[in-house]
Amino acid sequence: MAAVSSILDVDLLAFESSTGAARRAVVDGVRRSLETGFVYTSHDLPEDLLDTAYGMLAEFFSLEPEVKQRFTVPGVNGQTGYTGLLVETAASSDRPDWKEMLNWSVTPPAGHPLRRRFPGSYPDQVLPEEVVPGITEVLGRFHRAIDDLQRRFLRVIAEGIGCHESFFDEMVADGPTLTRAIRYPSMEGAPGDGHVWAGAHGDINLITALPRATAPGLQVMVDDVWVDAAPLDGAVIINTGIMLERLTNGVIPIGWHRVVAHPDFVGERYSVVQFCHPRPWTVLSPLPSCCSEDRPQRYSAITAADALDEVIFQINLVEDARRVEG
Repeated sequence: MAAVSSILDVDLLAFESSTGAARRAVVDGVRRSLETGFVYTSHDLPEDLLDTAYGMLAEFFSLEPEVKQRFTVPGVNGQTGYTGLLVETAASSDRPDWKEMLNWSVTPPAGHPLRRRFPGSYPDQVLPEEVVPGITEVLGRFHRAIDDLQRRFLRVIAEGIGCHESFFDEMVADGPTLTRAIRYPSMEGAPGDGHVWAGAHGDINLITALPRATAPGLQVMVDDVWVDAAPLDGAVIINTGIMLERLTNGVIPIGWHRVVAHPDFVGERYSVVQFCHPRPWTVLSPLPSCCSEDRPQRYSAITAADALDEVIFQINLVEDARRVEG
């Protein structure tokens, strides 16, 4: 078995408060850890906000299926509202995932050029306020808090790939960053063999943030070996996506992961993740700092919108063109 590389614990707050060697040490740690596609970081997210969000989300997911289905939004391909069981399917699989989801974001104001040009990336938000009063405000605050954390973490990555710390700032401003709450039901209720909570996949976006979940299950691929994600208590997991791999010419690879229940675990699992996206008109082309004679350019240019559309089809979220039926 190959030796498993280390996923490192780093301190975002130290990066922001330090200069010189201490700051460079954080950048170096992030760069080395992201060779696995993953890193664990300290944060300043309010723990009570996460607790409140999980409580409200559990209240929503406990409702009858016909009530939850009222918050499914036709035509948005899973970009807001409720997505039911056995819909999203890992691109590597022909078995839909055993999970259900609630999706939300913060959209630019009406008339913004991004909303005019890319209406599919910026749908009107649908949240179950009428059945869980107060959830819209709580989930909005939660989204903004994680979004802020991810933007700050991208500054560490920017320095690590030879750019100014502000490199990603404009790229992700008003991007269609998506927050997703996921309920993984007990596997005892799964319909037959072959289904898992979430099949092996890499995310499409730049980076993804995963605060603490309510149960184990996340596994990450490191040196061709599946290992349990094991961050320090209170840390946030950051994993890399396809768009960052393209921008860095493969210097920072995709963080491959899956979610599987331990054979002896019979309960359900909740997690909340956020996918940090660039503006849809961003051209994803390898950076000069990541290309060299020893590492020639591997990827052609593609817009973020086109890359996202392709993956949405692959993961089975295009409603009128399902790749796999549940």
